[in-house]
Amino acid sequence: MVALPPIPMSWLVDAVIVVMLLEGLALIAWRVRSGRGPAAADLLANLAAGLCLLLALRSVLGGGGTLPCAGWLAAAGLAHATDLWRRWPRRRSLPS
Repeated sequence: MVALPPIPMSWLVDAVIVVMLLEGLALIAWRVRSGRGPAAADLLANLAAGLCLLLALRSVLGGGGTLPCAGWLAAAGLAHATDLWRRWPRRRSLPS
């Protein structure tokens, strides 16, 4: 059996980022074509949170230190909060 050389983990993270971005583009295209599926703004907030988490991982794997990782994690938290705010049900005011 031939042993393959190990794949650097940062390449794997890059591949996941590319697949995630392609998924986002496909879902937006589906929404434009069919009118079905998640709204683009809702989808983008969700994808941004995941993308920021992946970039935090990539910064650590690349030896970027704690400051870039903390920045990406803060951005992920902000995107996640935005996603939650957009999805949270609103109270309807009662008619007077």
